[in-house]
Amino acid sequence: MSNKDNGIKLGSNEIELVDFRIMKDIGGKNYEGIYGINVAKVREIIRLPKLTELPGVPSFIEGIFDLRGVVIPVVNLSTWMSVSSGQSLDNKKIRVIIAEFNGVLIGFIVHEAKRIRRINWKDIEPSSFASAGDSAMGVERSKITGVTRIENNSVLLILDLESIVQELGLVQAPTEIDKLTDGHEFSGKALLLDDSATARKAMKTAIEHMGFTVIEAIDGEDGLEVLEKVYKEYGQERFDNEIKIVISDIEMPRMDGFHFASNLKKDDRFRKLPILFNSSISNDFATEQGKEAGGDGYTVKFDPKKFYDEVSRILKK
Repeated sequence: MSNKDNGIKLGSNEIELVDFRIMKDIGGKNYEGIYGINVAKVREIIRLPKLTELPGVPSFIEGIFDLRGVVIPVVNLSTWMSVSSGQSLDNKKIRVIIAEFNGVLIGFIVHEAKRIRRINWKDIEPSSFASAGDSAMGVERSKITGVTRIENNSVLLILDLESIVQELGLVQAPTEIDKLTDGHEFSGKALLLDDSATARKAMKTAIEHMGFTVIEAIDGEDGLEVLEKVYKEYGQERFDNEIKIVISDIEMPRMDGFHFASNLKKDDRFRKLPILFNSSISNDFATEQGKEAGGDGYTVKFDPKKFYDEVSRILKK
């Protein structure tokens, strides 16, 4: 399953989500929580296999199993979210979503995988705008990256599943980039777009280690507003001299990275500004989409050396 086959038009600002469910026990009754994960990150959905338990791992790691020669850790999402699902689950509906983040395969136990939904990013709000009522399933907002309304006035939550990969230490920390640079390699300002506050904090530190001053934005819409504000303050000549690069996530509420880049390249004031996509989506089609959208490079979160090399390549062209 890949977004190459999902028919989404580049620049449409749409995402396809696998709609899955997690049950929560409240007073002996199960209530259904509705969640989503980007189709582009989903390799396959399987029945729950026999797992081998591992000692000394976080409680949300249910175990590991071998999938065609690849050993995959399996996360119990209800445990990770601190949601008690009770004893009345329908075991026939339980599935494992095999997803790829940052080049790492990981399985997520869900209580049911329902369907695929196509949703416009404009209809997805950042978790910071979610009302208290939207968090009725008891999920911490820090574990949510987006919220959208679906039929019957229900709420679908997009979970920050890639943070699990970071929690498990399966990818290198962005701060490790300081081993590659003395902090004086570059100068000027870099605009950083990412909807995750945790990711922004880590990436900001990494980019600052390379010598840049960082300007932050939480999504594509915010990024365009920030650039507009800076342009009005600086004027064209100072803007071109001081704003060196944009480093953008792809999956962001309201406006995704590809749509942001397409808008940027259509604006004569900003079209020469280099854009480096930095995403947890690690497939060739996403890289192709990045180029079509006007990106100058694409890196997968997070390989410090590749990130450093790409920034160097782009700015030294």
